[in-house]
Amino acid sequence: MTFSIPRYAPGTRTAWLAFLCLLPLLAACDRGPDDGGAGRHEVVRLDRLQPLPGRMRGNNARPFRMAVAAMLSPEGNLQAYRDLLQYLGQRMGRPVELVQRRTYLEVNKLVTDGRVDLAFVCTGAYCQAAGEHRMELLVVPQVGSKVTYRALIIVPAASGAKAFRDLEGRVFAFTDPLSNTGYRYPRRVLAEMGRRPGPFFGRTLFTYSHDRSIRAVAEGLADGAAVDEIVFERLAKAEPALAERVRVILRSEEFGIPPVVVPASLPDVEKSRLRRLLLALQDDPEGRKALKALGVDRFVEVDPALYRVPCQEPREERCER
Repeated sequence: MTFSIPRYAPGTRTAWLAFLCLLPLLAACDRGPDDGGAGRHEVVRLDRLQPLPGRMRGNNARPFRMAVAAMLSPEGNLQAYRDLLQYLGQRMGRPVELVQRRTYLEVNKLVTDGRVDLAFVCTGAYCQAAGEHRMELLVVPQVGSKVTYRALIIVPAASGAKAFRDLEGRVFAFTDPLSNTGYRYPRRVLAEMGRRPGPFFGRTLFTYSHDRSIRAVAEGLADGAAVDEIVFERLAKAEPALAERVRVILRSEEFGIPPVVVPASLPDVEKSRLRRLLLALQDDPEGRKALKALGVDRFVEVDPALYRVPCQEPREERCER
């Protein structure tokens, strides 16, 4: 089962914008193949959302559920995480479900309510929930020997914008209200300028995934966007022609990379088992295959202090306008 991310011809600005807003609700991910037990994985369709049942006792009483924040579109998430789902299901002897939701906040709620067992979340989303002590850092991905990443401010390649100030009065694409790179960072830049998003930009929109933000800029539907460096570089390798249609005008400082988290209510024995499985992925051929699909070198443990800077809220109360 494969998915391709749709591409759009120039001149379809109005129709594409409408589609962009509806896509998170309409995206359909088909149920995976059922092999009757270990290794089986399913996908919860975003157009058929239903409440998840509460936690049940017993290791095999229900499938192992893993949530993935929509840093990529649903199609991209399914392709990237399929091998990991299969690996975890086989090692745990349980069916596994991939759970997706439209926004970071919805995924956070699944974690903090204990409705999923493991989640890949955005850095900003982790910051939002970590202070409530209902979400715990498990491990983080290491990419290119780094456990940090940057936010990128991008514009169309033909744009005359050379600095962030040049985007005043323009259309700007945010990713998600809880996104560190796609929302918190540009707000922080504006706060340092003594400005707020509303008065500064002519119009703003939320795309709810970094790949959609990149495409919005490439297609000329937005004059600028704030995106995740890792997603940008991965998409640039897959589609060089797309990368040539955008230009980076600003790079942030280094932030703690989007982490892997668990509900604080998850039993310690389950937390330890999941940590061991993820830390040992690079030692197993099937595990290395899953890491390659994710674009990750390995998973490692880090000090939660790595997230101190991105978890600081922009001081917008000091803004003059």
